[in-house]
Amino acid sequence: MPLFEVAIIQAQTKKEAEDGVGGEKLLFGPKFVLAKDGQTAALSAMMGKDAPRDLDMNRAQVLVRPFA
Repeated sequence: MPLFEVAIIQAQTKKEAEDGVGGEKLLFGPKFVLAKDGQTAALSAMMGKDAPRDLDMNRAQVLVRPFA
């Protein structure tokens, strides 16, 4: 199985952007994940035992890249 590097970033809310408070937050990773493809690696990061509990999918950006 190929190895992937996965990270999850949460974007700031519209209110945070207007107030100039906060910014993007790193919620997960970067961590290495063994998976058959990039999509499976992303799902593993979002739903696995180490996944962030307060994940808002409307604001989340999942970054996946193959580790070579």
